[in-house]
Amino acid sequence: MRASLLPRLLRPRLSLPPLRRSLPSAATTRPTPDPVSDAQQPEQAQPTPPSENDAAASTTPANNTPTPHITRPLIYPSAPSPHHNSLPTFLAHAQRTALDPSSTVYVGTHFEYTTLGALARLGFALHRVGGASDCGIDLLGTWSPNLPPAAAALAPLRVLVQCKAVQRPGPQLIRELEGAFVGAPAGWRGEGVLGVLVAERAATKGIRDALGRSRWPMAFVACSREGALEQMLWNGRAEEEGLRGLGVGVRYGVGGPRGKELVLTWRGRNLPGVGVEG
Repeated sequence: MRASLLPRLLRPRLSLPPLRRSLPSAATTRPTPDPVSDAQQPEQAQPTPPSENDAAASTTPANNTPTPHITRPLIYPSAPSPHHNSLPTFLAHAQRTALDPSSTVYVGTHFEYTTLGALARLGFALHRVGGASDCGIDLLGTWSPNLPPAAAALAPLRVLVQCKAVQRPGPQLIRELEGAFVGAPAGWRGEGVLGVLVAERAATKGIRDALGRSRWPMAFVACSREGALEQMLWNGRAEEEGLRGLGVGVRYGVGGPRGKELVLTWRGRNLPGVGVEG
């Protein structure tokens, strides 16, 4: 019996191939989407172009503060003379060179420096200029009235000044000032520029009418040879450039030539001059 079992035990075993664990690949685990035509693809949301109102809102400051007229430093032309830059230095130069006080050069230069000092009391910061192709402009600078804090948003104006030491100023001087706007230096062009005509006598009716008709923002000032400001007025275009609410009054009991001086007012109340307590 044992002998009969031996052949069965010695029978060769069938060779089976080794087992392999078939792991699904990544490609087989991802669902394959059905193809969708271009017409069925959902359209991507396109950005909405800003409307005109949105564009205006983006450029308007939230506090409605007016844009300053002066956005870059002003470049002034060269001074007309290297020998003097103020009234005292001019008087010393005139004495040193024996300049005739009745000459046109003496009278004109003296009046320009006198005007420069007088307007400084109202907040003008001016430089004497002149020379070839100056279009009659004698003084250039800016004007920042000494306003109360509530009105501090008013932007300073750039100003160009013509000084006329004549006894009988007429409306032709207004036309000359209009020509100065066209030939003004680069920093004194465009919006926010005020032209100022200064004469020794008060404005005549012809000057007032010409000033009111002009399309340029302009002002007229009467200043004596001693530096007393006796009159100041401006047209409607000047108010549009930033002078609305500003006015002119008279302060009495001061040390001026006649015991009074011209002062600026803001909504009916006198403003202190620059460097002067109110």
